[in-house]
Amino acid sequence: QVELVESGGGLVQAGGSLRLSCAASGSIFRINAMGWYRQAPGKQRELVATIAFGGVITYADSAKGRFTISRDNAKNTVDLQMNSLKPDDTAVYYCNADGVRLGFWDPLREYWGQGTQVIVSS
Repeated sequence: QVELVESGGGLVQAGGSLRLSCAASGSIFRINAMGWYRQAPGKQRELVATIAFGGVITYADSAKGRFTISRDNAKNTVDLQMNSLKPDDTAVYYCNADGVRLGFWDPLREYWGQGTQVIVSS
């Protein structure tokens, strides 16, 4: 099995920065895409940013220019540097690993982390 463990959430004032980290553990052959999603109270879970194994990055419009996603393919980790945080960024942030192969011939799987809370005060 694969486990995603997130860290780095917390409370920060508007304009501040936080760095979220996520590590995938288990017997993993390859992870096609890793990323971050978030869910604010009363809202649906939404994409923040994803990064493919080859480095192609997708950002939500709300994240462009403020957030930077990066990954280490050898370590199966993904980070999200969040700058210029706003109260609207308050949410539970979830790490996602999609297109996960546990072995060369194994089917693709998707995994989620347990979530880490980010609170941005005004």
